[in-house]
Amino acid sequence: MGFLHDFGLPELLIILVIIVLLFGPGRIGKVAGELGKGIRSFRDGLSGKGGEQKGDEKQPESPKDEQ
Repeated sequence: MGFLHDFGLPELLIILVIIVLLFGPGRIGKVAGELGKGIRSFRDGLSGKGGEQKGDEKQPESPKDEQ
């Protein structure tokens, strides 16, 4: 796979321009944000934090007094 070593800055810039033209800057931002959330979730899963995020904690329901 020697062709991977032939990529330089000009080639990478051309690929980046093509990607921006195909998807648009707004969609690329959304995809990058979702990718970041996925990576963060994966790291949290590996470290054992699981689904313990802010706002995910459920409060136990208190029994209502019905009279």
